[in-house]
Amino acid sequence: MNVKHGLEGVVAAETRLSMVDGERGELVIGGFRVEELAAWRFEDVVELLWGFDVGRASARLPGRGGLKPTLRLMDALRAGVAALSADDDREAASLLLWSCPAIVAAHWRRSRGLEAIEPREDLGFAANYLYMLNGVEANVEANKELVRGLETYLNTVVDHGLNASTFTARVIASTGSDFVSAITGAIGALKGPLHGGAPGPALDMVFEIGDASRAEEVLRRKIESGERLMGFGHRVYKVRDPRADVLAAAAERMFTRAGDMHLYDLAGAVERTALRLLEEYKPGRKLQTNVEFYTALLLHGIGLDSELFTPTFAISRVAGWIAHCFEQRAVGRLIRPESVYIGPQPADLQPVSG
Repeated sequence: MNVKHGLEGVVAAETRLSMVDGERGELVIGGFRVEELAAWRFEDVVELLWGFDVGRASARLPGRGGLKPTLRLMDALRAGVAALSADDDREAASLLLWSCPAIVAAHWRRSRGLEAIEPREDLGFAANYLYMLNGVEANVEANKELVRGLETYLNTVVDHGLNASTFTARVIASTGSDFVSAITGAIGALKGPLHGGAPGPALDMVFEIGDASRAEEVLRRKIESGERLMGFGHRVYKVRDPRADVLAAAAERMFTRAGDMHLYDLAGAVERTALRLLEEYKPGRKLQTNVEFYTALLLHGIGLDSELFTPTFAISRVAGWIAHCFEQRAVGRLIRPESVYIGPQPADLQPVSG
């Protein structure tokens, strides 16, 4: 039997939600290229994936004593989500979508000795998240670009094929379990360092370099010492990650409007140098810029601490996970792959032929 470790290359589902073409560097979400979708309202993207109006649920937060302030943000998000309950899938979908940013923002503030900020009915999804984090008034002209930048990010990462966390959500939903359990499991999968990504270290590398004149020296030293250059290379994309282009354009727009292009220009110089050196040291490996590189730059420009990067990714991807849960419900079949036994055999049992 031919074993596919990690299920690589195994088709386990049909989906109308997203198509990832790693050879051509294309991402299609709900029939639209990610480059086009990036300019939408996040709620409209969610409606595209779910097929119905997302509504507006009241976010539910754990009580003041419900979560220890010392919990890491992803642990707090997982615990807060696990405490939710709903009567049916649609109610759970809306509750999960609106509660996740509130849970992250409330725990972020409480862990710093600050009062949680209640969401506002007059603000959209992205604007509410920033408001709950730091009280940013989205209707103030100076902050509109921050909201627009965040919304672009949320739209860009909302779904990305049958990745580990999405597969986890579909497996749980396939058992007939509730959506809260499925999303709790997906958050647990996303926490893993091999899946959730590390946009923070990509930005740390840019800060370490500090000046474009030092880029080649620092990057050569990292490559020659066997260190991975964060923000470059992707398991799926063999060319440039299309999400990187979308986020680079969003970052350029935001930094231009803010009147401070130093960090953006430095990141661009680091990127160009890194791509040239990776081709020199690892020819043919096709190690291109991935979504992490410009995620870090954009979210930093919005004013988010690096500790918020992965939780912010999660509050977008929740919408994609839920859409996959609905698809799996419609299939109505338990996901149950097989394994190959390679342990010892009883003396009187003939071995199974491979």
